[in-house]
Amino acid sequence: MTGKITALKYQKKNPDRVNVYLDGHFAFGLSAILAASLKLGEFLSEAQVESLRNRDDAEVAYNRALNYLSYRPRSKAEVRTYLQRRSMPDTLIETVMERLVRAGLLDDEAFARFWVENRERFRPKGVRALRYELRSKGIGDEIAERILATVDVSASAYEAASKKARQLSHLDQQTFERKLVDYLARRGFDYEIAQEIAQRSWRELKEEGDR
Repeated sequence: MTGKITALKYQKKNPDRVNVYLDGHFAFGLSAILAASLKLGEFLSEAQVESLRNRDDAEVAYNRALNYLSYRPRSKAEVRTYLQRRSMPDTLIETVMERLVRAGLLDDEAFARFWVENRERFRPKGVRALRYELRSKGIGDEIAERILATVDVSASAYEAASKKARQLSHLDQQTFERKLVDYLARRGFDYEIAQEIAQRSWRELKEEGDR
């Protein structure tokens, strides 16, 4: 495909893209940022057209990745999987990944920190559960262990138990502690921590009731 550029028209349904016409006929679409470098009357060789289309593919893929990242931070593995599911070639995926890393938008350690802090704030879990979640997101063990080392496990377990403890407060001590320990174990907390928090929660509820 070669020819002289005879028209550059913004697409009606997507003003961020431009239709390029060669010799009076529609030739291909481009992102507006790439089309801005073109001029009416300019002749495009076959190699130039191929280069523009390849750059456009990269721009489209990059914008898709940005949209995917707009909802929450993502790990590198998540972004790579997302792009692979859209049948993008590996070379294009690597180009997008490298661009995101350079822009500071893709950082596994920052993602792992976000994930753990978010869990601690809204849905506390034990280190075992957090480790499993980070691995499922493609985070390597070295990064995961570095971030998990910062977790105050006792504080997280206490926070996780607070609401459940009140729901169980009508039970006798033995049943209360057993059910709360089981609950914390399901959230990934070790037995020793779970037992310690269950006993502490029982004492505090009794002290509160005696006031």
